[in-house]
Amino acid sequence: MADWNAGHLEERAARRAHRTLSLDAYAVTMLVAVLLVASMHFFGDVLGMDTAAAGTAFVIYAVISAIALGNLHTHGFGRYGLANVVTTVRAAITSLTGGLVLASGEFGSSLHDDALWVLGFLVAFALTLDGVDGYLARKTHTASRFGARFDMEVDALLIFFLSLAAFELDKAGIWVLLIGLMRYAYVVAQAAFPALQGELPPSWRRKAICVVQGVALCLLLFPVVLPPLSTWIAVSALAFLTYSFAVDVIYLLRAVHRGGAAS
Repeated sequence: MADWNAGHLEERAARRAHRTLSLDAYAVTMLVAVLLVASMHFFGDVLGMDTAAAGTAFVIYAVISAIALGNLHTHGFGRYGLANVVTTVRAAITSLTGGLVLASGEFGSSLHDDALWVLGFLVAFALTLDGVDGYLARKTHTASRFGARFDMEVDALLIFFLSLAAFELDKAGIWVLLIGLMRYAYVVAQAAFPALQGELPPSWRRKAICVVQGVALCLLLFPVVLPPLSTWIAVSALAFLTYSFAVDVIYLLRAVHRGGAAS
């Protein structure tokens, strides 16, 4: 009877903790959504953000939020945490960028230089926050599978939007989309080739090259970075990224080979 009571109390405590986490996460998500709307109103004229772009940005943010909130069971803590608050802000900036790139009628050659400067600095701010959320997670001892995945997927989506922006701005050829699509191609390859589903060890090389991608593509937003310089920056970023993925793929294939040989 005592064991049953203890188990019942633990179950109630777990449900209460998850409810607190959910309320915390929903409150942060809604607050950042309000900030996103306010930002689009404030920067809308400067960025040339029309109704279609604003609507697309909000849809992107809603989808990111729905996926994140649906995976709270992997969080493992009773509060959402400052690190995930920062990542949510980065998700909002990513959504704003996506709205402009995907739906704005003025994005591309007709966009004013002032708009590109503002967008470039917004993206640079988001890239700076990318280092802040990881630091906060470690500092507050709230690192989790949820936070790591949330951070990685926001990074990947921002990189994709920036590679698309580079193409639309004529800073590089259509091949620059490979930078943004490589992460998603790797996910598809994992489904087709189980050998690629193995776990990779932590790598400073992987983290550094991820930073290089963001910085390189952010630079391409600024009006002063023009071809052929912009093309060489994009080529270099793609070369580093290809090298990084190649190293990881070779590591995983060798791990499977070693495992097969051992058995």
